[in-house]
Amino acid sequence: ADGGGGPALAAAPGRAQVFTTVVDTFLEKLVAAGSYQRFVNCYRCFYKLQPQLTRSIYDQFISQLQASIKEEIQEVKNEGNLEVLFSSLDKIVEEAKDREEPAWRPSGIPEEDVRSTMVPYFLKHRSHLRRVLREKEEENRKVAESVLMGRDRIAELQQLIQARQQAWQ
Repeated sequence: ADGGGGPALAAAPGRAQVFTTVVDTFLEKLVAAGSYQRFVNCYRCFYKLQPQLTRSIYDQFISQLQASIKEEIQEVKNEGNLEVLFSSLDKIVEEAKDREEPAWRPSGIPEEDVRSTMVPYFLKHRSHLRRVLREKEEENRKVAESVLMGRDRIAELQQLIQARQQAWQ
């Protein structure tokens, strides 16, 4: 109705949020798999004697199971430093969006992997070195011309000195 998706659709959820959603979905499915009806079927005799107590036990069991699983997953996240790793991975993916060249992927053959990575680098480096070589050769040519002009000038001055020396004598 407002003509746009708004900022909520502009940014995809981060990996940490996706991980949390997956864990929550897992817990929901786990609780659904361990439904009250299944619990009652396993403890039918006890249920017939004490239905309210059976329900209370089931509710406590499920809540403690969920809390225990959440606590265990939180420990794994803390020990593995997952929050930082997820945000770092999100940052890498965000930076890679602006790249024009495709990401490097290993082929499984080390020689080809090295070649595919190093050949473009070496070709670029070779063209740079050739450009620098041409610049230095041009610079050397100019210096050589300058030296030759200096030698010619020295030869002219020596002839002039000899001519004046002979004229003076």
